[in-house]
Amino acid sequence: MSRVALATSRSALPGAPASLASHEDVDLPLLVAELARHGVAAEAQVWDDESADWESYDLVVVRSTWGYADFYREFLAWAHARARLINPYEVIEYSSDKHYLGDLARQGFPVIDTNYCEIGEVPHFPDVTFVVKPAVGAGSIDAARFEATDVVGATQHVTKLHASGRCAVIQPYVTSIDVNGERALIFLDGEFSHAMTKRAHLNVAPEERDGEFRTRQMSRADAEPDAVDLARHLMTDRFADLAYGRVDLVETPDGWQLMELELVEPALFLQYDEWAVGRAARAISRRIPVG
Repeated sequence: MSRVALATSRSALPGAPASLASHEDVDLPLLVAELARHGVAAEAQVWDDESADWESYDLVVVRSTWGYADFYREFLAWAHARARLINPYEVIEYSSDKHYLGDLARQGFPVIDTNYCEIGEVPHFPDVTFVVKPAVGAGSIDAARFEATDVVGATQHVTKLHASGRCAVIQPYVTSIDVNGERALIFLDGEFSHAMTKRAHLNVAPEERDGEFRTRQMSRADAEPDAVDLARHLMTDRFADLAYGRVDLVETPDGWQLMELELVEPALFLQYDEWAVGRAARAISRRIPVG
């Protein structure tokens, strides 16, 4: 029987102490059970557990390695050392740093206006409500919303990110998120699977954005055809035929625009679609090396 490791984090396992970084990965037990029906023995394995024998597995699947941003270099070194990894290391390296948004914009994709304030640079803010977040980060951790007049607060936040060794990303706040949320489009085995609505996170205090809050902000959505078309266009070329991925879009007066391309450790919300866990298991099982 083939063996697969589902790479996770301690904060994603049941019983983890409550914190902003803790959020139980409810997809894990669903995947383990479904993979067993495909003749694959899968188990959750914490990515930075030094006792793990990674080479004993036929395949390592990055799933809920949440919190990796705090140990970014170590995480990339761990991923690079894995001989059989999905998503592939090159995709993980590229999409774990939000500089990829600028790269995609230069390629002509519709991306939310994104500016970078590198370490040591002086920030420049838009004259509308805006967001400051780290270039390497997960969820809404260390992301903050500021009014155009709060230059002092925003500058302090940029200084804090720089002090932690991270580039700051500055984006206008898309007000449609407060009404309609973001549209999260999940792809499994290279094909569109299902859609979710992700309601606003930045309209509450940072200390309130725990795992329970983030779960409440999610609901199943009917995907708009033009949103799916854009997501499919984004999931081509180097991102074609990935085992999993999530495209987070926002609606603007200029149409749908990309907020995040989640190809490292996105929640896939498998419990919201009756066929999703089967698709995910097939995507994993067919990538297990033969022989």
